[in-house]
Amino acid sequence: MAEKTLVVDHLKLSYEGLFNSAELYNVVSSFFFEKGWDWVETMNQELVTSQGKQIRLILEPYKSSTDFYKLIIRVHLNMNNIKDVEVEHEGKAVRLNQGAVLITFDGFVVSDRKHMWKDKPWMWFIMIVSQKYFFRSHFEKLETWLRSDVEDLHGRVKRYLHSFRYNYQS
Repeated sequence: MAEKTLVVDHLKLSYEGLFNSAELYNVVSSFFFEKGWDWVETMNQELVTSQGKQIRLILEPYKSSTDFYKLIIRVHLNMNNIKDVEVEHEGKAVRLNQGAVLITFDGFVVSDRKHMWKDKPWMWFIMIVSQKYFFRSHFEKLETWLRSDVEDLHGRVKRYLHSFRYNYQS
Protein backbone atom coordinates (compact mmCIF):
# COMPACT_ATOMS: atom_id res chain seq x y z
CA MET A 1 0.00 0.00 0.00
CA ALA A 2 1.23 3.47 -0.80
CA GLU A 3 2.41 5.59 2.09
CA LYS A 4 0.78 9.00 2.36
CA THR A 5 2.87 11.47 4.36
CA LEU A 6 1.21 14.67 5.59
CA VAL A 7 3.54 17.61 5.01
CA VAL A 8 1.24 20.65 5.31
CA ASP A 9 -1.50 20.22 7.89
CA HIS A 10 -4.58 22.48 7.75
CA LEU A 11 -3.11 25.78 6.60
CA LYS A 12 -6.20 28.00 6.90
CA LEU A 13 -7.31 31.22 5.28
CA SER A 14 -10.52 32.98 6.25
CA TYR A 15 -12.06 36.07 4.71
CA GLU A 16 -15.34 37.91 5.06
CA GLY A 17 -16.50 40.63 2.71
CA LEU A 18 -16.71 41.33 -1.00
CA PHE A 19 -15.21 38.96 -3.57
CA ASN A 20 -15.99 37.29 -6.88
CA SER A 21 -16.53 33.55 -6.46
CA ALA A 22 -15.90 32.73 -10.14
CA GLU A 23 -12.61 34.65 -10.13
CA LEU A 24 -11.59 32.98 -6.86
CA TYR A 25 -12.09 29.58 -8.48
CA ASN A 26 -10.08 30.78 -11.49
CA VAL A 27 -7.22 31.97 -9.27
CA VAL A 28 -6.94 28.52 -7.69
CA SER A 29 -7.34 26.55 -10.92
CA SER A 30 -4.96 28.76 -12.92
CA PHE A 31 -2.28 28.27 -10.26
CA PHE A 32 -2.40 24.50 -10.71
CA PHE A 33 -2.52 24.65 -14.51
CA GLU A 34 0.37 27.13 -14.53
CA LYS A 35 2.51 24.86 -12.35
CA GLY A 36 1.67 21.69 -14.33
CA TRP A 37 -0.50 19.91 -11.77
CA ASP A 38 -3.21 17.46 -12.85
CA TRP A 39 -6.67 18.71 -11.86
CA VAL A 40 -9.03 16.62 -9.69
CA GLU A 41 -12.22 18.09 -8.27
CA THR A 42 -13.68 15.57 -5.80
CA MET A 43 -16.63 17.64 -4.58
CA ASN A 44 -18.59 20.60 -5.92
CA GLN A 45 -21.78 21.37 -3.98
CA GLU A 46 -24.01 24.41 -3.94
CA LEU A 47 -26.96 24.86 -1.60
CA VAL A 48 -29.32 27.83 -1.83
CA THR A 49 -30.85 28.92 1.48
CA SER A 50 -32.75 31.95 2.68
CA GLN A 51 -29.51 33.41 4.08
CA GLY A 52 -27.62 32.97 0.81
CA LYS A 53 -25.70 30.33 -1.11
CA GLN A 54 -23.49 27.75 0.58
CA ILE A 55 -20.74 26.54 -1.75
CA ARG A 56 -18.37 23.71 -0.88
CA LEU A 57 -15.50 22.55 -3.08
CA ILE A 58 -12.87 19.91 -2.42
CA LEU A 59 -10.00 19.94 -4.87
CA GLU A 60 -7.20 17.36 -4.90
CA PRO A 61 -4.77 18.22 -7.70
CA TYR A 62 -1.70 16.01 -7.94
CA LYS A 63 1.68 16.02 -9.58
CA SER A 64 3.68 12.89 -10.34
CA SER A 65 7.18 14.06 -9.55
CA THR A 66 8.91 10.71 -10.20
CA ASP A 67 7.87 7.16 -11.01
CA PHE A 68 7.77 6.50 -7.27
CA TYR A 69 6.46 9.71 -5.68
CA LYS A 70 3.32 11.78 -6.18
CA LEU A 71 2.48 15.16 -4.59
CA ILE A 72 -1.11 16.01 -3.63
CA ILE A 73 -2.54 19.33 -2.46
CA ARG A 74 -6.03 19.13 -0.97
CA VAL A 75 -7.96 22.41 -0.99
CA HIS A 76 -11.23 22.66 0.97
CA LEU A 77 -13.08 25.78 -0.16
CA ASN A 78 -16.17 26.69 1.88
CA MET A 79 -18.16 29.81 1.03
CA ASN A 80 -21.06 30.63 3.33
CA ASN A 81 -23.97 33.09 3.10
CA ILE A 82 -23.01 34.24 -0.38
CA LYS A 83 -25.21 37.03 -1.70
CA ASP A 84 -24.99 38.83 -5.02
CA VAL A 85 -24.45 42.56 -4.61
CA GLU A 86 -23.82 45.50 -6.92
CA VAL A 87 -21.06 47.90 -5.99
CA GLU A 88 -20.24 51.16 -7.72
CA HIS A 89 -16.57 51.38 -8.62
CA GLU A 90 -15.13 54.27 -10.64
CA GLY A 91 -18.59 55.24 -11.87
CA LYS A 92 -19.57 51.75 -13.02
CA ALA A 93 -21.81 49.16 -11.39
CA VAL A 94 -19.87 45.96 -10.65
CA ARG A 95 -21.55 42.67 -9.69
CA LEU A 96 -19.76 40.93 -6.84
CA ASN A 97 -20.46 38.41 -4.10
CA GLN A 98 -20.52 39.08 -0.40
CA GLY A 99 -20.07 36.46 2.28
CA ALA A 100 -17.59 34.40 4.27
CA VAL A 101 -14.84 32.25 2.80
CA LEU A 102 -12.86 29.57 4.63
CA ILE A 103 -10.10 27.77 2.75
CA THR A 104 -8.01 24.93 4.16
CA PHE A 105 -4.86 23.63 2.47
CA ASP A 106 -3.28 20.21 3.08
CA GLY A 107 -0.20 18.79 1.36
CA PHE A 108 0.77 15.13 0.98
CA VAL A 109 3.69 13.19 -0.45
CA VAL A 110 2.57 9.76 -1.63
CA SER A 111 5.17 7.04 -2.12
CA ASP A 112 4.78 4.00 -4.38
CA ARG A 113 2.22 5.78 -6.51
CA LYS A 114 1.92 2.87 -8.96
CA HIS A 115 1.50 0.25 -6.18
CA MET A 116 4.37 -1.85 -7.51
CA TRP A 117 6.11 -2.49 -4.17
CA LYS A 118 3.20 -3.72 -2.06
CA ASP A 119 2.64 -7.20 -3.51
CA LYS A 120 5.08 -9.18 -1.40
CA PRO A 121 6.25 -8.50 2.16
CA TRP A 122 9.95 -8.60 1.26
CA MET A 123 9.40 -6.03 -1.53
CA TRP A 124 7.54 -3.78 0.89
CA PHE A 125 10.42 -4.11 3.39
CA ILE A 126 13.01 -3.20 0.75
CA MET A 127 10.91 -0.21 -0.28
CA ILE A 128 10.63 1.09 3.29
CA VAL A 129 14.33 0.63 4.07
CA SER A 130 15.47 2.26 0.83
CA GLN A 131 13.02 5.12 1.25
CA LYS A 132 13.94 5.85 4.88
CA TYR A 133 17.73 5.46 4.59
CA PHE A 134 18.96 5.75 1.01
CA PHE A 135 16.54 8.18 -0.64
CA ARG A 136 15.77 10.43 2.34
CA SER A 137 17.32 13.51 0.69
CA HIS A 138 15.08 13.07 -2.35
CA PHE A 139 12.02 12.84 -0.11
CA GLU A 140 13.08 16.02 1.74
CA LYS A 141 13.40 17.88 -1.59
CA LEU A 142 9.84 16.85 -2.45
CA GLU A 143 8.61 18.05 0.95
CA THR A 144 10.28 21.43 0.37
CA TRP A 145 8.81 21.64 -3.14
CA LEU A 146 5.32 20.84 -1.81
CA ARG A 147 5.56 23.37 1.03
CA SER A 148 6.71 26.02 -1.43
CA ASP A 149 3.77 25.39 -3.77
CA VAL A 150 1.22 25.39 -0.92
CA GLU A 151 2.62 28.64 0.49
CA ASP A 152 2.62 30.18 -3.00
CA LEU A 153 -1.03 29.21 -3.55
CA HIS A 154 -2.00 30.45 -0.08
CA GLY A 155 -0.29 33.77 -0.78
CA ARG A 156 -1.95 34.22 -4.17
CA VAL A 157 -5.43 33.53 -2.82
CA LYS A 158 -4.83 35.79 0.19
CA ARG A 159 -3.61 38.66 -2.00
CA TYR A 160 -6.56 38.20 -4.35
CA LEU A 161 -9.16 38.28 -1.57
CA HIS A 162 -7.59 41.18 0.30
CA SER A 163 -7.36 43.25 -2.87
CA PHE A 164 -11.16 43.64 -2.70
CA ARG A 165 -10.86 45.42 0.65
CA TYR A 166 -8.66 48.07 -0.92
CA ASN A 167 -10.46 48.39 -4.27
CA TYR A 168 -14.15 48.24 -3.34
CA GLN A 169 -14.48 49.04 0.35
CA SER A 170 -13.65 52.49 1.57
